Amino acid sequence: MQALQYEPETWRADAECERLGVPTHVFFSDDLGDIAQAKRICTECPGLVPCLEGALGRREPWGVWGGQIFRNGRMLATKRRRGRPSKVPRPEDQLPVVPIPVHLQSELRSA
Repeated sequence: MQALQYEPETWRADAECERLGVPTHVFFSDDLGDIAQAKRICTECPGLVPCLEGALGRREPWGVWGGQIFRNGRMLATKRRRGRPSKVPRPEDQLPVVPIPVHLQSELRSA
């Protein structure tokens, strides 16, 4: 069986998460505050597109990649708290919107 070979991720050296030294758990948390922080970091990242493309190609099981939320190898449109949704949305539940590049929009799934 031949091992999968991936292109070197040269973009990582300039990634905002690396530059800022953000703890990894922020990108792999179910806490909406951590997810919002991760998405805000991604909005300014020069490596957003290759990060997102790589995550889709690897079918990342979970986390925030390229400013998008992944669960079970798929990019999700939204994430909400557990339980019944509030009648009035909480401001802290509003996640930053990171635009999805046009060529990757077909990969978006509903939660």
